[in-house]
Amino acid sequence: MTAEADLSGEESRAIAARVREALARRRMSRQGLADAARISVSTLEKALAGSRPFTLATTLRIEQALGVTLRAAAPVEAGPRAAGVAPDDLGAYARAAVSWLEGDYLTLRPSFEAADALYAYRTEIAWDEAAACLAFREAARLDAGFTQKGRVSLPHQSGHVYLLTNEHGQVRLITLARPTITGELYGLLSTLQAGPGSHLTPVAAPIALIPLARLSEPSFGRIGPDHAAHADYRERLARVAGQGFARFVAG
Repeated sequence: MTAEADLSGEESRAIAARVREALARRRMSRQGLADAARISVSTLEKALAGSRPFTLATTLRIEQALGVTLRAAAPVEAGPRAAGVAPDDLGAYARAAVSWLEGDYLTLRPSFEAADALYAYRTEIAWDEAAACLAFREAARLDAGFTQKGRVSLPHQSGHVYLLTNEHGQVRLITLARPTITGELYGLLSTLQAGPGSHLTPVAAPIALIPLARLSEPSFGRIGPDHAAHADYRERLARVAGQGFARFVAG
């Protein structure tokens, strides 16, 4: 059978039922599936409605996007550890559907120690084959001992991106809104601030991730008011609240 060959009517109806079930499980839109599978939403709609049969090529693309096997009466879920599919507790996303997030980012947040200063470092997001999910790792931090790494959660329900560090039950969370058209990510950091001795204080702060590929000469480290990049970096952080990426609610 060639990739463009039509599947039989019975096969197409069975596949349509499995696709609808997979979409419902993930709360994923048909447009979202069409985009991830690189097919037109019209083609998908017609196949699901039964007005045209599925082709093998279309089915393979949908299987890759959903991370499931649809043919030969296979179960809808191929398992959370199917090749190229993240565990369910991270959003059960397929690698092909989140490849846009992979890359290196300039990460900005306020300094917790120096007033009016900002803190800039690098965050890398890449697919972890062993864990079958996106993972992140920080670098170029002045306080190298506090460098974080962890896993990326990306549920279809909200479309938000979560960078989660969980080491022996101690959690740090970055919640990022949907990316802008230029790939920038804005949101909130929730972590612990190290104080005198062993004192730790819960703290939340705005955070921004800017694709390094879009920056000609990024600066890292503590960025004080006299630094050439300070005004630009502060303006970017101000977008978190100013453009509605997150809200700070006082008690």
